[in-house]
Amino acid sequence: MKSGFAVADDGVELFWQISGSGPVIAFCNGVGVGTFFWKYIAAHLRGRFSVLLWDYRGHGRSSRRLDPETADLRIERHADDLAAVLDHLGVNEPVVPIGHSMGCQVVLEFRRRHPARVAGLVTMLGTAGHALRTFFDNPRSPSAIRLLHRIVRRTGSSANQLTSLLLRSPAAWQVAYRLQLVDPYYTRREDLEPYMQHLATMDQRLFLRAVLAIEAHDAWDLLPVLDRPLLVVAAERDRFTPLWCSAQMVERCPGAQLLVLAEGSHGALIEQPETINHRLDRFFAERLADWASRPAPPISPPR
Repeated sequence: MKSGFAVADDGVELFWQISGSGPVIAFCNGVGVGTFFWKYIAAHLRGRFSVLLWDYRGHGRSSRRLDPETADLRIERHADDLAAVLDHLGVNEPVVPIGHSMGCQVVLEFRRRHPARVAGLVTMLGTAGHALRTFFDNPRSPSAIRLLHRIVRRTGSSANQLTSLLLRSPAAWQVAYRLQLVDPYYTRREDLEPYMQHLATMDQRLFLRAVLAIEAHDAWDLLPVLDRPLLVVAAERDRFTPLWCSAQMVERCPGAQLLVLAEGSHGALIEQPETINHRLDRFFAERLADWASRPAPPISPPR
């Protein structure tokens, strides 16, 4: 396993970690999330592939000291940041980006902006654009988030302190379960805890700025002309991205395939990893066999 930092063209440091051997799979996280949700899937795939995990700017171990009023947290910026990480590692061969939640928009935008670098794509529990419009299937969600952002900007550090206190309290688990944000029968507390801890450390002004950037982004126009294999993973009880949204993505993209996780929630990566891993194996064998059989590319991050 290797890890380090790449530097984006604007000087922001981006944390990366790579392990395994073979063609590169690049995992793209959700907003407010680090690399921890991929642990079961990454462990399964690293026996045959080089597994790249990385943190968005303002997240995880990447640069956190960003101006909450001016920081560039657009989806397009994240897509270019992934390219910067691959450049840093010397990876010139096509990769398969796999995105969760906001990461779905990142991988689609990466395909738009860097088409030669993509062999195929996997989107999990996300949408192609304007994600807040389907959040809880409530058309008022974008307005509510904008209002919350204005309030948090005015309160500044006080909002961070309050949010940290709430996320670290035992009540946070009950809220997550009662709102069906995760499935209480499949989700283990130790798997969800890193998410709560990570979100508690974030500047909430940056977090909400990133959330609003998800709503501003749109890659729906890319789906009808997407000329790479696409696997869309959806869950029956996903409150963030409803199942109908994933079905619409597949309908608009010729040749795309859909996996529906019964009883799954937005956190299905840690709820049903065995089912996801089995379907990924089929996807690589049936749709990306030539790519999957390539030798491992040389990976040479500068010292």
